[in-house]
Amino acid sequence: MLKGFSLEERSWIMYDWANSVYSSVVTAAVLPIYFTSLTAAVGISGAMSSVYWGYGAAAASLIVALFAPLLGALGDYKGMKMRLLRVFLAIGVVSTAALAFFTGWQVILGIAIITAVGFAGAAIFYDASLVDVTTPERMDRVSSYGFAIGYIGGSTIPFVASIALIMFGHHIGVPRVLATRLSFVITAVWWAVFSIPILTHVKQKHYLEHEAGLLAASFRRISTTLRNVQVYKRVFLFLVAYFFYIDGVGTIIRMATIYGAAVGIGTQTMMVALVVIQIVAFPCAIIFGRLAEKFGSAVMLFIGIGIYVVISILGFRMTTAADFWGVAMLVATAQGGIQAISRSHFGKMIPKQKFNEFFGMYDIFSRFAAILGPMMFAVLTQVTGNPRFGVLSVIGQFTLGALFLWLSERSARAAAAPRKVVA
Repeated sequence: MLKGFSLEERSWIMYDWANSVYSSVVTAAVLPIYFTSLTAAVGISGAMSSVYWGYGAAAASLIVALFAPLLGALGDYKGMKMRLLRVFLAIGVVSTAALAFFTGWQVILGIAIITAVGFAGAAIFYDASLVDVTTPERMDRVSSYGFAIGYIGGSTIPFVASIALIMFGHHIGVPRVLATRLSFVITAVWWAVFSIPILTHVKQKHYLEHEAGLLAASFRRISTTLRNVQVYKRVFLFLVAYFFYIDGVGTIIRMATIYGAAVGIGTQTMMVALVVIQIVAFPCAIIFGRLAEKFGSAVMLFIGIGIYVVISILGFRMTTAADFWGVAMLVATAQGGIQAISRSHFGKMIPKQKFNEFFGMYDIFSRFAAILGPMMFAVLTQVTGNPRFGVLSVIGQFTLGALFLWLSERSARAAAAPRKVVA
């Protein structure tokens, strides 16, 4: 599959293979269901479990959002990008393994927040290193193959092994709780081992030379970029669009199994459906990348947003296992594609010498979006006592995302006269 890619491109793509297992096991499936079982054991209802999980997801996103611009700016300096990736990778791997050694729901929620910080922090520098491994013309393809490889390998192989151990481990003397804990260890080991290629073969090619007072200089660069908002108008309009629509995508990823459990969908049904999602999403992510090369990445983003509006409407009405399967298959067609094309679409419009700084901003918009979605879901569920109303907030966010994406593309076509950049 990766025969037509360079060593650097293959090594970069393999990090999606490495970290995608985290998204399946910790973010989407095993940990949320495990957390629900821990809260249920102490008498906490399914609705309140959704509330606590939503607040925890929001807290993790807030932590990363506060530091993302500074981290991105620091990553633009020579040698810093891969060093910072290693730091956050270590935080994510160690804390994920630590989930296996605790059982209190409050402690598990706290560790889950730390794992999310490690995962998201590493993602800033992984996304930003796309410019170091390929050309703008190949970004859509390389980015979409990253998500595709993540789905078929990183998400499916260790995820299926973990689910099989949880569901059938009792036949070989492995209780379900122990199997669940072992899944966190499997996740941590897989993530660490398959991160070796990117740490070994990807080097930072575009950078700024070090200067005195690195932190202060990084703050100054962020301030300068923000003051030049009119120069980067298309970029900032896209970031606002991304804020809204990726909020909807992230909310669905984070809250799907918690929501499914709350409306009565069986655990086994959700687990099997999530495995099938990874398999179906594999070719769909590649197809999105190929179509983006033919029709343009913006067109494919509009299509992805439209699919997610339909998903949200169907999710609100979901009552049966068949409904869950229908929603799951629609998610599979768009989830990898919309994330991959967002990354490459953004990468093609930003200056190379500020790649990390801009991807720091890209991440802060996604992190603050990740705060808003779960928070609104949690608040609406708490106020109404019905998790279905949490789904309604997502539709408005996709609509606003489409509006600002249109404005971003309109500003690019309008091509206003060049403005003087503030020094």
